[in-house]
Amino acid sequence: MNLEELEKQVEKEIQPKLEEVEEICKKNSKKVLEAFQECNLQESHLNSSTGYGIDEAGRNKIEEIYSKIFKAEDSLVRVQLISGTHALSVTLSALLRPKDTMISITGAPYDTLQTVIGIGKEESKSSLKAFDIKYEQIELKNNEFDIEKIQSRLAKKDVKLVEIQRSRGYSTRKSLTIEKIEKAIKAIREVNQEVIIMVDNCYGEFVEEKEPIEVGADIAVGSLMKNLGAGIATSGAYIVGRKDLIELCSERLTAPGVGKEIGPSLNQNTLLIKGLFFAPSVVASSLKTAIFASRILEKLGYEVEPKYNETRADIVQTIHLGTEEDLVKFCQGIQKSSPIDSNVIPFPSDMGGYDDKVIMAAGTFTQGSTIELSCDGPIREPFIAYMQGGLTYEYGKLGILGAIKHMKNN
Repeated sequence: MNLEELEKQVEKEIQPKLEEVEEICKKNSKKVLEAFQECNLQESHLNSSTGYGIDEAGRNKIEEIYSKIFKAEDSLVRVQLISGTHALSVTLSALLRPKDTMISITGAPYDTLQTVIGIGKEESKSSLKAFDIKYEQIELKNNEFDIEKIQSRLAKKDVKLVEIQRSRGYSTRKSLTIEKIEKAIKAIREVNQEVIIMVDNCYGEFVEEKEPIEVGADIAVGSLMKNLGAGIATSGAYIVGRKDLIELCSERLTAPGVGKEIGPSLNQNTLLIKGLFFAPSVVASSLKTAIFASRILEKLGYEVEPKYNETRADIVQTIHLGTEEDLVKFCQGIQKSSPIDSNVIPFPSDMGGYDDKVIMAAGTFTQGSTIELSCDGPIREPFIAYMQGGLTYEYGKLGILGAIKHMKNN
């Protein structure tokens, strides 16, 4: 069977899953539209500010809308937050003090956050560890929260903050559904009412109908280079949650006593609003692309996770390619099939915040935008490609098919 025939066969097989994605997209689109209307978004809010950006109306309105969508008391949505890692670093630095203890209940966090915490191979004098903040972790057990260990540890009531990473990062574990996160939060609250529960929400927004704050999280963090920017926002990240915690985060981002009052939007308001408006649809396209990739690559003999018909918690699709050569070729094929820099040939290299060499393919309109079709992976066994994004399903499919052709023909 040639690739064209295989594509048609896969399209028929995955149709029921694509319809499920479309149904969630409808519900999340309704949520966004109603938030725009209920918060009375006006054309004047698209105007921008420079300099200090003191009490800027458009920026404030965007944060009101985010709070409404996430059902949070407050939010911080700023272009000055450069990435998800930056937003997480700001949050942890704001909420933790010397001798405090934080604990991850999803095992080791993403590589760049390990450097922030001070547990990676790359040491930093600015890490949390350098400021005498303690770190512990509890591993997942068969891709489930180890509730017994979590409750036993948190019952001692000497932990300041619990971190939950929704997506898998560069690990082989499954990403975590909102249902599983809700069960873990309920278990925590049975033994500890005071501990701050923070969710790293990167790659998970609008994949399901609910978000972490709705199921009991105190604070959630994510990047606008991923789901909520929809490939339209060109910078930024968000932090949503309890008002007192957002105030601390804003003072860490700007200055004590100033907090949310300042921060120019620098001509980004229209992009942030438009990105949020398109986000449910673009996330749906990314999910459809991932479902297609999962099924066609499984049929070609590769181990994939999640399988095409499994419930998804984020937009990430992993493909176990088995060798460094195939990992590099697949990523090069994604780059070759991209609209930008299609002539560029990516190779593995050292990157700040990562312990292993990493190959990254992203021919994107915005540098580093992983809601646009991209693929990356650390050069370590079992040589897994982490693929995500796809602004439209049609472009996403073309990218996957192009990557397969490049890998098979070289």
